[in-house]
Amino acid sequence: MTAQLGEPDNLVLQARDVRFDWSAVPLHWIPRDPVATHLVNVLHMLLPAGEEWFVRVFKEAVPLVRDDRLREDVLGFIGQEAMHAASHDGVLDHFVDQGLDVRPFVRQAEFFFETMLGDRGLTGDRRRAWLNERISLIAAIEHFTGVLGDWILNAEALDRAGADPMMLDLLRWHGAEEVEHRHVAHELFMHLDGRYPVRVRAMAETITMLTSLWQRGHRYLMAADPIVQGRVKGGVRHMRRTGAQGLTPSGRMVGASIGRYLRRDYSPLNEGSTEQALAYLASSPAAQAALR
Repeated sequence: MTAQLGEPDNLVLQARDVRFDWSAVPLHWIPRDPVATHLVNVLHMLLPAGEEWFVRVFKEAVPLVRDDRLREDVLGFIGQEAMHAASHDGVLDHFVDQGLDVRPFVRQAEFFFETMLGDRGLTGDRRRAWLNERISLIAAIEHFTGVLGDWILNAEALDRAGADPMMLDLLRWHGAEEVEHRHVAHELFMHLDGRYPVRVRAMAETITMLTSLWQRGHRYLMAADPIVQGRVKGGVRHMRRTGAQGLTPSGRMVGASIGRYLRRDYSPLNEGSTEQALAYLASSPAAQAALR
């Protein structure tokens, strides 16, 4: 967890129309380490469907928001998440071009978010309860994306390992925006529901969901990788090594963040620093190109 460097007043969340050129990015963008590369690459397979789901749920919630500032933040969150989904879609196309066919797993992710967690055609109180349930899940997921955003902004081990700069810029631009809007989902949940037992249940469900998806996703990537050809079996157990090396988040770091989330006085603003995130966005090649 990064110490707070300050929280700017009157920050307006906005989508940045970034562009990335994947043509020169190698399949194993962390050199000589396909295991660590694919532990991060699971994100690319989950985020397009997941963040499009965030957008649909938050659009459904907008008419229920009674606070003008929160409504503005929710709309900014929607714009940023839509751009994140589109940007990670480009990475998936690049993987396919390199002989790593991620489409079967991506279809499973789409089914999970669109069908299992999608609109069930409910009405009245049942529709509102299902909306609140999904917002509680998004708040828990967004805790992790904020923690991961803070981690990637400070993951100097990736630079020392020679990680591809284009991929690092995507991850750090995305991570910076996750830190920038890390408070929104939690505040929306507190505005519409706010019950502590619901928050705890959502975190337990989220841990189970993300662990399962990461395990299956990494095993899929290691088996489908045309260079590795299944010689190394994937799985989250590899994070013991990659986390210790600083190439991925460590289990200890993630576990400590869960403990903070479960505190009754939890605030997402205690995770990471908006000032640091904005400083990166002011220097990110992709974010700055969007301004020209």
